[in-house]
Amino acid sequence: MMRSTAKVATDKAARYLSQLTKHFAHRLPATLDGRHEGRIELPFGVCALAAETGTLHLSVEAENVMDLTRMEKVIADHLVRFMFREPPGEVAWSWA
Repeated sequence: MMRSTAKVATDKAARYLSQLTKHFAHRLPATLDGRHEGRIELPFGVCALAAETGTLHLSVEAENVMDLTRMEKVIADHLVRFMFREPPGEVAWSWA
């Protein structure tokens, strides 16, 4: 498995974690553990989320580079859409 991570600075980390998880849960396996951890399973990879004060942590895993890049794009695009009230930012991924 290949993995990449990102940290997104936001005062609403728990809110966005919940929003992302619930959004994907309409069609895919997604779980929310309280307000601080979540998991989203897409057909081509998995995203783990964790919220702490001031930061939303994202970790995506996939079998190959193409799917990993696709996971990064899908999760980042949705997150940026949900964060429309905040200054626009970029989700910077680091490959592990």
